[in-house]
Amino acid sequence: MRIGILGAGAMADALGTQWARAGHQVMVSGRDTDRAGALAARIGSGARAGTFAEAVAFGEDAVLLAIRHDGVSDVLAAAGAGEGALRGRTLIDCVNAVVWESFTLASSAPMAERIAAAAPGAHVVKAFNVCHADVWRMTPPVFDGAPLAVPLCGDDPGALDTVRALVTDLGCVPLPGGGLERAGLLEATAAFAIGLWLGHGADARAMLPPLTHP
Repeated sequence: MRIGILGAGAMADALGTQWARAGHQVMVSGRDTDRAGALAARIGSGARAGTFAEAVAFGEDAVLLAIRHDGVSDVLAAAGAGEGALRGRTLIDCVNAVVWESFTLASSAPMAERIAAAAPGAHVVKAFNVCHADVWRMTPPVFDGAPLAVPLCGDDPGALDTVRALVTDLGCVPLPGGGLERAGLLEATAAFAIGLWLGHGADARAMLPPLTHP
């Protein structure tokens, strides 16, 4: 696949590196062109760097939005999303709009819905937002013998198929999270779990019984 990445930070690094190793073509982008170029060189495997607009044009199969939540509007505008540059494209949203002091959501409007509104015609899929970038650097992310599960929320069947394939390429298992209207629940789950992990040093998995329990 040809994957454009909006961002040149930790998530762009982790996922871009894994996808490039899996044989996909990757272009990263950022406000700092030198930083984006350095990331492309670090990813290797033919990865390249460009502007936000160039990354969208490159990402014929998928575009990953991997930036801080407070920069989403500006980056999508720079990428031409408002003019339809992402129309028909699979747009993967891994953004967490979290207030880190309180581990609450920064807005009552789900991030995924705001992204969809700012990128008319894009097929938005919420994914990869629950775990820290270091987890995505694992090859593969397996814990206690079980591969990591990645919930996906989206409305377009083709876009969901694309993201499922990219999840599988990481050695993970895609989970059906429902339509994009449920992405807000996934975002809230991430904020709550992160609060347990970082705020209290608690294992968020411990609050759920195993599937085999009645």
